[in-house]
This record gives sequence, structure tokens and C-alpha cells, in this order.
Amino acid sequence: MWWFLKATLGSLLWVVYRPKVDGLEHVPDDGPAILASNHLAVTDSFFMPLVLTRRVTFIAKEEYFTGTGFKGWFVRTFMNAVGAIPVDRAGGDAANVSLDTGKRILTEGRLFGIYPEGTRSPDGRLYRGKTGVARLALQTGAPVVPVAMLNTGELQPIGRRIPRIGRVRIKFGPPLDFHRYSGLVGDRFIERAVTDEVMDALRELTGQDYVDEYAANVKARQQKKEQ
Repeated sequence: MWWFLKATLGSLLWVVYRPKVDGLEHVPDDGPAILASNHLAVTDSFFMPLVLTRRVTFIAKEEYFTGTGFKGWFVRTFMNAVGAIPVDRAGGDAANVSLDTGKRILTEGRLFGIYPEGTRSPDGRLYRGKTGVARLALQTGAPVVPVAMLNTGELQPIGRRIPRIGRVRIKFGPPLDFHRYSGLVGDRFIERAVTDEVMDALRELTGQDYVDEYAANVKARQQKKEQ
């Protein structure tokens, strides 16, 4: 089903949005790798897999799999077809479930996609990364490939369901190798240093302004003001 959707819906998206891709050679042809991307729009999880020749698996919030009616069925079917894995982000062990899933995907020699910021940027800036990406890299030894989604936030700003027509731009950076920290899983200082190195690579790749704060905290404040 994944390859069928890539050949059908993927071909349509190629024609309509004409992705411009740089650095695709940095994604390994085989073996595990973590694709760590900034996150500007819901469609980031559609356009990144579209330009890859290998299949990539993402974590998706559980709400995408529990909708009702035709829309709920369509979203659920699509997410299942592209190999997205549901996680209840409200649960106390949600982070561990996500990391365990990522570890399994990587030990199988596959590509695992992750958004280190943990959520979409509320304003187009790059926010502090969570250390899950570091833990995965240290546990599995998989390289981290930084991925810059450059203009998806302009094509699909928050609140817009269908992205505007325009050329999507994506850039892959050189893989980051963290074997020098082998055996240091669980050291919070090392995990923070690895995460910050990933975020620095994303900042250079995207050109976004960096904010040393979690995006989720910014969103929480915004929602509180709106209430």
C-alpha cells in the first residue's frame, strides 16, 4: 500500500508541488539512519517521504487513528498505509513508547523520521530540541541526517488544511556521527550536547532563528492567553 500511494498520490504531489531537493546523497542507500527534521507544517510528513527512494517511518499522534466519519476513515487509512505508528502523547510513558519504537525500526536497518522540537513551530522559528533524538543515536549507533523543510510553513500555515500551490523546498545535510559518545547513553549532559549539535546543524541548514525554549511551552502560553 505504501508503494502504491507513493506511485499514485506521490506522483500527483510531484506534479503539483514540484519538490526542489538538495543533498539527497546524504541519505544512506541502506542501513539505519535517523532523519531529524525541523517541523513547520503537517505536510512535512508527506513531502519528506515523497522525495526519498527508501521508506521512512514516523511517529504520529493517536488522534490521527481514532477519527470518525469519512474524514476519520481516510486519515486512518492513509496513516496506516504510509507506515505511521500511533502514540498516545498524553500518556506518561509516551516518550518511552516513541523511543522504543524508533529503536526497533533502526535495529531493523530502516529509516526513522523524528522532529526533535516535538511539535510544529508556532511561529516559523527553530526551538530547543528534546533529547530523544540523542538517546536513539547513542543506543543504536545510527547516524543522524539533518533535514530542512524550508518553506512548508509558508505553503501551509497553522490553521490551513490544504497547502497552497507552490514549489516545496527540502535540504538534507551531511550525516552526524556520534560514535565518540558510545556507552554514554543516559548521561543527560552528553544527551543534551548531542541534541544541541543536531539543532545547530538544523539551524545552519534552515537559516531559522533559534529560540532556546521548548516549542510546546510557547504554545501552552499562547493557548492560555487565548482562553
